[in-house]
Amino acid sequence: MRSRAQFKAHPIHPALIPVPFAFLTGALLFDALAWLRGGESLGMTGGYLTVAGLVAGLLAAIPGVIDYVYTVPPRSSGKARATRHAIANVLALALFAVAFALRGDRWEPRLANVALEALGAGVLAYAGYLGGTLVTRNLISVDHRYAQAGKWQEAHFTARGSEPLIVGHVDDLKENQMKLLHVNGRRVVLARTADGYRAFDDHCTHRGGSLAGGVMICGTVQCLWHGSQFDVKTGDVSCGPAKKRIAVYELEKRKDGQLALVVPGE
Repeated sequence: MRSRAQFKAHPIHPALIPVPFAFLTGALLFDALAWLRGGESLGMTGGYLTVAGLVAGLLAAIPGVIDYVYTVPPRSSGKARATRHAIANVLALALFAVAFALRGDRWEPRLANVALEALGAGVLAYAGYLGGTLVTRNLISVDHRYAQAGKWQEAHFTARGSEPLIVGHVDDLKENQMKLLHVNGRRVVLARTADGYRAFDDHCTHRGGSLAGGVMICGTVQCLWHGSQFDVKTGDVSCGPAKKRIAVYELEKRKDGQLALVVPGE
């Protein structure tokens, strides 16, 4: 598991993305010229660019899958957008792969090859638009830590029954810092405020953005997607566009400084 699985910038992913775009777009251009003007050399160049683009696309998909599984908040508008982005990318690669397979042992493309590649390029452009929106609107793969936010912390726990679960220690966090807990598959934020520790859902009730990746100050947490703010003590909405409060959970402070979470029910 990555130490900052949700909000650490991933330079490899953005660096890989332009490569399949360039190769596959180039393949379409060379094949279109080969079909219009004729010439085996142009078609051969388009064929090699297709192979290179497919390989680069598969490589770029690896960090994309990692982000989809670990980075994009579940049950959110970002997850739905990421799903469409993934489907569009797979479809685009499939169209280019089919177009290449239809060549057979001929380098000179036919109209069917060019048409499939043109359709694939259109789908790829749509996927790129969705990917850009995931970065700029949903802040996927963008490191946006605020002052004194501290190092990202994330931990997984399995609770049995309803007994309080030890999830941390009073020295784990400084004031206004947060930690993401996975408790039986539920995402819960452990946060330290000026008057003690609080626990609440890691799910903005507006569009499902992660609150652990937001900003907290003076007992208020803000989702960075659209600016909704919540009181971490009561869960009430302090500022919209969210209209529904977030769930808050009971914490017990033990004599040895350990923090026990009263495990939320299903």
